[in-house]
Amino acid sequence: MSIILEHGNTFILLACLFGFFMAWGIGANDVANAMGTSVGSGAITIKQAIIIAIIFEFAGAWLAGGEVTSTIRRGIVDADVFVNNPELLVFGMLSALLAAGIWLLVASYFGWPVSTTHSIVGAIVGFAAVGISFDSVHWGGVGRIAMSWVTSPLLAGTLGYLLFRSVQKLIFESPDPFAAAKRYVPVYIFFVGFIVALVTLTKGLTHLGLDLTPPESFLYACLFGLLLALLGAWLEKGIQREKVAGQLQLANVEKVFALLMVFTACAMAFAHGSNDVANAIGPLAAIIGVVQAGGEVAAQVATPSWVLLIGAGGIVAGLIMYGHRVIATVGSHITELTPSRGFAATLATATTVVLASGMGMPISTTHTLVGAVLGVGLARGLAALNLRVVGNIFASWLVTLPAGAFLSIIIFFILKATFG
Repeated sequence: MSIILEHGNTFILLACLFGFFMAWGIGANDVANAMGTSVGSGAITIKQAIIIAIIFEFAGAWLAGGEVTSTIRRGIVDADVFVNNPELLVFGMLSALLAAGIWLLVASYFGWPVSTTHSIVGAIVGFAAVGISFDSVHWGGVGRIAMSWVTSPLLAGTLGYLLFRSVQKLIFESPDPFAAAKRYVPVYIFFVGFIVALVTLTKGLTHLGLDLTPPESFLYACLFGLLLALLGAWLEKGIQREKVAGQLQLANVEKVFALLMVFTACAMAFAHGSNDVANAIGPLAAIIGVVQAGGEVAAQVATPSWVLLIGAGGIVAGLIMYGHRVIATVGSHITELTPSRGFAATLATATTVVLASGMGMPISTTHTLVGAVLGVGLARGLAALNLRVVGNIFASWLVTLPAGAFLSIIIFFILKATFG
């Protein structure tokens, strides 16, 4: 307790620095792969991706991120074991933030799309199991999170496959693909708006005191989706058919889908912000809560508004400075993406992530997106996939959790020796 009182301001300063560094890593790696399909398909530019990320990543964290932040903070480690030694919780969360940030920096340098959720969960489990005690970890909670890392790419891959097959059937195989695209794309835009609005209204806004019944939430989500679809239909009028022959006619269809990709990029940024910003601000909020309470470890800690700004700022900085490396891997190296293929992958990912965020399950956006891209690629046949790149990605996934845990354990004992 005396250590908290003596070094409280130092701990908060370190937490802000490490939290910003971790958020930087999320921006460089996770936001980059979330935007990779949109940029890789040519639907939006890097500059446009950054602008979308600034607006919608922050909105997702602010409006729909509360459920996941709670899971990261309290669902992995037993808070009771820190009651008599709150400084151990501070050391642990500091080490987890720094360890995860270092690994994300390394992975981003090599262009590996790894999981920030893997990184931070592995780091928290590492310091708790080795630095505190094996029993201090909620292994049941960790098991449920780990299961979601398997089920989420399978679900997103299935959704991506089905969505792209529907695009092939309804649009590309129709007698006039361009006319069919103009007819059906507003329907897809409706689903984009509906799914994001529904989960935000039912789960994300609870901390703002907005108490809506399920039928009311469903109705408002339908209205929002309808308004978005009408906006899309209006914007479509500006897309004119170019007189081309043969297969080049499909270029007209992709122009319509490029418009749709703007909507799905916004949905993906919102979904990512609602789920993965918690990886940086969850441990940061835990440290601040302990220090401000004078060493008392509370079961629940409110997240200060300025903490969200640190997370959002770090994410944007990481995307601007280093995001292009992972964008190249996801956007062009796994399979060839066009706006129509990128749309199917992005909407499948956003749907999976937003639903998981609403249930408080911190799934891996990376696993989800790569699963969706693989599903879209498989819809065109196994030959459409670059299996060597896929193998490298899977290998980096296997290394991420133990790497985060190993780094966290080392940093934990360094901090303990320095301040303890």
